[in-house]
Amino acid sequence: MIEDDAFGPELRELKRENRAMSERNTKLAELLKSSRDKLNLLYAQVEALGEPASTYGIFLEDSPRGMEAEVFTSGRRMRVKVAPTVEPAALTPGTLVRLGDGTVIVEACGYESTGQLATLVEKIGGNRAVVADQQGTEQLVHLAEPLKDAARAGDTVLIDPKAGYAYERIPKTEVNQLSLEEVPDVTYADIGGLSSQIETIKDSVELPFAYPELYRQYRLAPPKGLLLYGPPGCGKTLIAKAVANSLSQRIGDGAQAHFINVKGPELLNKFVGETERRIRLIFERARELASDGRPVIVFFDEMESIFRTRGSGVSNDMETTVVPQLLTEIDGVEDIANVIVIGATNREELIDPAILRPGRLDIKIRISRPNREEAADIFARYITADIPLAESPEALIEAAVEELFAPRPFVRLQLVDGTFETLHYHDLVSGAMIANVVDRAKKLAIKDHIAGTNTGGVTAAHLREAVRTEQDESEDMPNTTNPDEWARISGRQGKRIVAAEVLAAGARTATV
Repeated sequence: MIEDDAFGPELRELKRENRAMSERNTKLAELLKSSRDKLNLLYAQVEALGEPASTYGIFLEDSPRGMEAEVFTSGRRMRVKVAPTVEPAALTPGTLVRLGDGTVIVEACGYESTGQLATLVEKIGGNRAVVADQQGTEQLVHLAEPLKDAARAGDTVLIDPKAGYAYERIPKTEVNQLSLEEVPDVTYADIGGLSSQIETIKDSVELPFAYPELYRQYRLAPPKGLLLYGPPGCGKTLIAKAVANSLSQRIGDGAQAHFINVKGPELLNKFVGETERRIRLIFERARELASDGRPVIVFFDEMESIFRTRGSGVSNDMETTVVPQLLTEIDGVEDIANVIVIGATNREELIDPAILRPGRLDIKIRISRPNREEAADIFARYITADIPLAESPEALIEAAVEELFAPRPFVRLQLVDGTFETLHYHDLVSGAMIANVVDRAKKLAIKDHIAGTNTGGVTAAHLREAVRTEQDESEDMPNTTNPDEWARISGRQGKRIVAAEVLAAGARTATV
């Protein structure tokens, strides 16, 4: 073996030059490869620029011949080829596809994200549905894969009317705007002064769900609905919510009852047929929810605002079509034993009698203004030991009730027979008023605490002052230009009132 040193420095120089040339060759090879890749990319871009423009269509279904598909494009249905590079699993009915040269499907592009909106009226089978646009025009469309299980009556959906497909469910639905499907957290324990009415409701509404076998044995059909009527602010809405909560507890299997809370005025729509359509949507939704066997409560608040007596001339006789629509839906509830309609109103005389007959709203429960004992029960719901109190709850409640029911003339009514009747402030007591009185007393206690004059909590003086303030602010209500309003608000029935005179300061007199 010959050592490098035998040749001297010449050999070392040659080796150094060889290594340098090897490195230079490596860099040249890399440069050539990079140039080749860029050249290929440029070739591909030039070829792409030379390709014809792509068109798009809606994939409808596979063709029986294989590697072919039915698409809707350019306003017509076509059978086209499918490129081998397209994954078959990506082609689902309703999918947007890109068509290349020769009208071949070359790419699946997912679902359309923009387009026309419509309201889903009814599902037909598992993959079709009837939808209606804003003008009420109905169309039968196919449901894209994401909608087959998720879509339901009343939903707003994105559609392509020409292709005949619905793609997406828009979260903000029309029925959700009109209703609340959540079960309220109100219980019977939260309601004071209405024990007899609550007991009646339990017997009428809850027993059929608690003992269905007994009802079938006695061939007794559960009621379709009930009407809660009486002066405003006395707990009608609270009772309806408590019924939903109680039914959820009675089921006992972890399921919940459904509560659809419909505000009467929100149903009204100036377009012909729109109000009726909304009623149909609500009951369609109720039937859908009831299909799993759980109770569904459809609660109409302020029922008199829309279901007035036909022929009354109110709202351009809209009632002639709206009332029959409601009657049709209620009569249709008989096929679904677990749907209950509850109505609330403070003008029961305005509701069409056909709605109130037996077999529809079977049960009518009057929610009256509270007396002294019932008022004390309501006060007990708000004056509790868990808030700062300067005295015992019992003593504070007694003081508040005494002040609330103290004789204090409010208005003098003249009846049609010429006799007079005087109403006191305590004749207009309501649960809502009591809740407001307690809130006023708490605010007074907070102000005293901030000022340092009283840090012990709510006192009897706070409650008495709150009662007087609440009564003083009611002196101008209601407007005495309509004496009959006094009969409605006071909850009195009987002879017609022809004149009313407010006895407070700044009193006004009204006659008819």
